[in-house]
Amino acid sequence: MQNQPAVRELPGSWPPEHTTWLNTGAPMPLLGLGTFRLQGRETVHLSLNAALENGYRLVDTAAVYGNEAAIGDALRELLPRCGLSRKDIFLTSKLSPRDHGEGSAEAACLRSLHELGCDYLDLYLIHWPGTQGRPQEDKGNRERRQLSWQALERLHEAGKLRAIGVSNYTIKHLQELLVSCRVPPAVLQVEFHPELAQSELLDFCRQKGIHLQAYSSLGTGQLVRRPEVVKVAEQQGHTPAQVLLRWALQQGVSVIPKSASPARVAENSQLWNWDLTQTEMEGLGALDCGKHYCWDPSGVA
Repeated sequence: MQNQPAVRELPGSWPPEHTTWLNTGAPMPLLGLGTFRLQGRETVHLSLNAALENGYRLVDTAAVYGNEAAIGDALRELLPRCGLSRKDIFLTSKLSPRDHGEGSAEAACLRSLHELGCDYLDLYLIHWPGTQGRPQEDKGNRERRQLSWQALERLHEAGKLRAIGVSNYTIKHLQELLVSCRVPPAVLQVEFHPELAQSELLDFCRQKGIHLQAYSSLGTGQLVRRPEVVKVAEQQGHTPAQVLLRWALQQGVSVIPKSASPARVAENSQLWNWDLTQTEMEGLGALDCGKHYCWDPSGVA
């Protein structure tokens, strides 16, 4: 395990109550803009502009999204216009499953930095525990992701990656990583919503000092129509999407909702200064049925 660095200063544009602190001593916004399937320079520009204007200070992308260059270009134009600089933005990208392995992972990370036009990333994640083109049950997956992690550790120590973490890892994958790593993961990003509450995984992360970040908080849009969610939204005077995002936040889980609609991006930022009741939290949690709307990593060796 690495020695804990000194706590970094909170950027002035980040409200403390909208921020969590990672095991690296660095702050991270609890609300970010997801950019999966956000394509085209104009679309990226409009979405990012709405996000920055509505207080988003985290942008989440990945090599496989194919939009890192467009995001980098948009940030270079928009940050000065909004009176912000690079240090005001928490930027995350991820290693493609095709790039597992020590040399491949390092080259892929440096490629992402080049595409985004950055000297460093605030967070870099292993996107998937398996290797593209290999069977999920292939026992070689374990060695390849271990080699990838070693490459990330070196880039972290070199200052290229302020924090490193993983995505779509199970408890088994995390346990294996924690036994062998020199630098523990700061973040685990997984699918997380009332139908996939992941309570055991969340408890494990809390015990190990790993921050859990949710993707697909709306269940790819399916959950906003669930009667139980709509009822809570009506009681609260908020939208179903806001209720689902607030449900995660009240558990200390950060969220990265995505939208190409500037109006929806603005709407998704209205998550503060109100709370779901304990009864509402428990009622939504009771919807848990272990349902994945995206990818299930449990079969990856």
